[in-house]
Amino acid sequence: FAVDNATLTRFFTFHFIFPFIILALMMIHLLFLHQTGSNNPLGLNSNVDKIPLHPYFIYKDIFGFIVFLWILIAFIWKFNYLLMDPENFIPANPLVTPVHIQPEWYFL
Repeated sequence: FAVDNATLTRFFTFHFIFPFIILALMMIHLLFLHQTGSNNPLGLNSNVDKIPLHPYFIYKDIFGFIVFLWILIAFIWKFNYLLMDPENFIPANPLVTPVHIQPEWYFL
């Protein structure tokens, strides 16, 4: 068994098409779920304690996403040096190559 051009082409095609298939199946699932509603294992239909998705949960999720985004942006603005490599703060010396720098294995 060898991996040839045809095998790679089929593999890449599958990996390109598969997310769209999953997306289509999710859309069909949501369509059927919204048409019939979810099942109750007890067989009792109680619409009293249901909360509609829109506007309550949509706005709650959007608000949570915006708060998370603002916290992330504030963290990046305040502590941006924590996300960098410590080697970036060492002054460069053009006459001496650091010991840890080595060429890639295929250049050796």
